[in-house]
Amino acid sequence: MAYGPVARRLALRLKYGGRIGIAATMAERMVAVMPAGIDLLVPVPLHRWRLWTRGYNQAGLIAAAIARRTGHAHDPFALVRRRATVPLRDLGTRGRHSAVAGAFVVPERSRVAGKAIALVDDVYTSGATAAACTQALLRAGAASVVVLCWARVIAPGEGGD
Repeated sequence: MAYGPVARRLALRLKYGGRIGIAATMAERMVAVMPAGIDLLVPVPLHRWRLWTRGYNQAGLIAAAIARRTGHAHDPFALVRRRATVPLRDLGTRGRHSAVAGAFVVPERSRVAGKAIALVDDVYTSGATAAACTQALLRAGAASVVVLCWARVIAPGEGGD
């Protein structure tokens, strides 16, 4: 769905408001557009300090809910954010790409090698995080990676008007 006022409100309530039940609602919508042939659901990881302060990874909650609905395997530890990054919300596209460059790693290649991966996230903004995660997964031997997100920010002039 396009990242408009309703999508934004729900994403923020999940991410910062502790409303973890929203993840199941998001997952329900995402299952309808999930491509065939996915072997493994992998959520975009949070750095361990952000996970500790927030108490949960919203992408992990969504991936787990999708897995429950579809029976697909999911692995919340296949991809790790090895270093903390600054919050991306205030950065432009170039700054976002720089901030996440090299931030993700697959600690155990056998978890993803040869598999078709669906990278799960709540919101796709500039694509910087998705690109960095995809690069790490492919470098570790994943056969393919598709991004499965609940909402996407539509840039002006990109359509949707």
